[in-house]
Amino acid sequence: MTDYFDAEAKSTRQVIRQLLGSMSEGREVRAYLQKFSEMDRARFALIKVGGAILRDGLDALADALVFLQKLGLTPVVVHGGGPQIDAAMQAAGLPVQRHEGLRVTGADAMAVIAGTLRGLTADLLAAIRQKGGHATAIGAQAAGAKLLDEDRLGRVGEVGTLDLRALHDAAGEGSIPVLTCIGETADGRLANINADALVAALAHALQPQKIVFLTGTGAVLDQNGQAISFIHLAHDYERLMNADWLHGGMRLKLQQIRTLLEDLPPGASVSITRPDALVRELFTHGGSGTLVRRGEAILTLRDKTQLDTARLGALIEGAFGRRLKADYWRDLDLHSVIVSAQVRAAAVLTPLDGALYLDKFAVAAEARGEGLGGAVWAEITAAAPVLFWRSRPDNPFNAFYHAHAQGSAHEGPWRVFWRGTSDWAQIGRQVQELAARPASFEDGA
Repeated sequence: MTDYFDAEAKSTRQVIRQLLGSMSEGREVRAYLQKFSEMDRARFALIKVGGAILRDGLDALADALVFLQKLGLTPVVVHGGGPQIDAAMQAAGLPVQRHEGLRVTGADAMAVIAGTLRGLTADLLAAIRQKGGHATAIGAQAAGAKLLDEDRLGRVGEVGTLDLRALHDAAGEGSIPVLTCIGETADGRLANINADALVAALAHALQPQKIVFLTGTGAVLDQNGQAISFIHLAHDYERLMNADWLHGGMRLKLQQIRTLLEDLPPGASVSITRPDALVRELFTHGGSGTLVRRGEAILTLRDKTQLDTARLGALIEGAFGRRLKADYWRDLDLHSVIVSAQVRAAAVLTPLDGALYLDKFAVAAEARGEGLGGAVWAEITAAAPVLFWRSRPDNPFNAFYHAHAQGSAHEGPWRVFWRGTSDWAQIGRQVQELAARPASFEDGA
């Protein structure tokens, strides 16, 4: 059997490993690469590509896919072709009709649709080959289709069964499997299948670690047109679905993503990004689009009797690599603890004069990149209109702190941060007081 990861490819892979290791996010990249490389090749990622991306971003898409292939990774690609199909239907003199969002597909339309999508598959395979990669077109027989309502919709089908032998064979050889949204009925007729429905069926069968939707916007956008980096469905879904600025198409996409993630392992995620940002989205915590996870509920606890101090202590000590003093929890002047349901991210807040102090903020190593820290941080800022905290110079969270602080000042061994106030008398007083507070870890840190 041919394996496209031959000696030359493996040499290239090593060079790319070294290149990734030199990036600022090198540690994250290596961790993700190790994690993905240990999986069955077909379970790494499922990537859905719309027709607009094939029209406007084919070169960037091929670059990203070949890059992943040279790393030894074979994403499964599903593509549509809505704009191209509309144009081909118009050129053929056929009406474009839709019923409840589905394209009405008579026999003549099916021939045009199938020809257009095959052409797009050929274009994608050619672009990948031109970049030095290899991909394999997976035929319509992979998706056994059942027609939904032939009288009203014609050849519009849903996925009934999947035959993924050809897909696994291609991935096993290191070739990128490429499918389009055409299935085949039991009597051998072609059927037009909704691309998102095909993605859902493949996700159920393959149980991939990542599902990626490549779009023109490259993210879910907030009311100001800015990308939302993380969405934790357990924490954010209802708020987003009730937001009047979230347009109908993205509302439907979030509903689909929620359904997808309910059918996948807890660690799986869905990303929305652009082709030129695909590698960064896959291999770094920050990514460059929107990362969606099922997430965990975020709890606010105000009574010490509610605290699981053993688990909280283990989280904090693991994150800081230091042991808390034995009397830390006993002596703590608690305002609240904001914690994820599985105690993988937490913040300890104590009262200050006219403000709150962020005494501890910790995220478990295995949860970094999931957006849990961001979800907890959002609750911190909601609870504390005026917030102070301090950090050692070697704290790996300092870049995050600088990005989210209104200001900071160096005092002794500490940098004291604040947000929500411009009262310099208050700031000066709190900087002095917080820098002088005794350490809460046994080694004096």
